Amino acid sequence: MTDTPRYTAVAITLHWILAVLLLGMVFFGWYMEDLREGLFAGTVPLEEVQQAYNLHKTTGMAILVLSLIRLAWRLTHKTPGMPEGMKPWEKLAAHAVHWAFYVLMIGMPIMGWISASASELPSFLFNNPDMPLPRLPVPQSESLHEVSGSIHGAGGWPILILFGLHAAAALKHQFFDRDWLLARMIPVLKG
Repeated sequence: MTDTPRYTAVAITLHWILAVLLLGMVFFGWYMEDLREGLFAGTVPLEEVQQAYNLHKTTGMAILVLSLIRLAWRLTHKTPGMPEGMKPWEKLAAHAVHWAFYVLMIGMPIMGWISASASELPSFLFNNPDMPLPRLPVPQSESLHEVSGSIHGAGGWPILILFGLHAAAALKHQFFDRDWLLARMIPVLKG
């Protein structure tokens, strides 16, 4: 075991907050689809559906802001290098997964925001009518709302796939390769 270089406290904090929020939002998004079906079936009141959607939009905006902060931090702060024993394809895969996460962490909220902006329905941050979600300069159009909403919704599966790949690789490196990569992002692990 060696003294493993770690990410900064800011990078670690943003990593874990965003991991929890992203994973939670995928499952909450699927729950919202069930609520919407219940609304159409007459078993769920409109107010409950609106509150869930507004909570989703508020959390999505938080993810967008935190992701932009994380990207800025990543671009302005050196990260620990890859272990010397890593194969070139592993390094390429690690970089590809990280950058794919950035695309999704920023792109998914933007697509959701486009969808909300294209809808005629109002959106409120924190379910507070005094805090409307600012609309993007896009036309209010049912077709734009549907297309951008479908793209937004389809992003859940890539997020879960990337989570699985990322977690499996981290566990492999920590426990099979014994190069202590996981210890760089979990402060209580010794490396």
